[in-house]
Amino acid sequence: MDTSETRRAAVDEVELLLANARLRDELEPYRDESIDDASVTRMSLRTENEYLASMLAWERAPALPIASWFTPVMELPSPDALDDDALSSLLTDTIARLYAEKVVLCYTDHLCDRELYKIIYRDILPCCEKKVELPGKYLEWRCIEDNETWLRFYADAIERRRFQEEHDVDIPPSEQPKYKRNMPQ
Repeated sequence: MDTSETRRAAVDEVELLLANARLRDELEPYRDESIDDASVTRMSLRTENEYLASMLAWERAPALPIASWFTPVMELPSPDALDDDALSSLLTDTIARLYAEKVVLCYTDHLCDRELYKIIYRDILPCCEKKVELPGKYLEWRCIEDNETWLRFYADAIERRRFQEEHDVDIPPSEQPKYKRNMPQ
């Protein structure tokens, strides 16, 4: 490494240390054990700064109903007011719009279009969540409400066996979900 590369590396290191100090100062009002977690000390300084920046973004992010993440606010018609064709078309558009606002829907293949639309209408859009603006970060919404559904349709053989051993319960038979969807990922 020549002297100009050595100087550049030293300057980069100093900049990373200064950024780390600034991030830690800004996080001070929110301080808890997660900032002092031992795993943070095992990170590179660059990775630690990314971690601290994401924590700061989380702390500062407003908690808003997901419907309010959209301009204008996303308002959907009642599921009861839509016929099956209109509902399916609107569902496809709504899923794409949610994804554009970094909301990813998971475990949807056991639900028919009307059931999934109702979950979005009734549960997702009114739910207050922190809107964190970080590259590559998404809010993952799992469209299952119980372990039985997960075990029946989504858990693999190892997960099913592990669940059965840990909880000492009978598990439902494994089934293929009826409604395969190509969801944005």
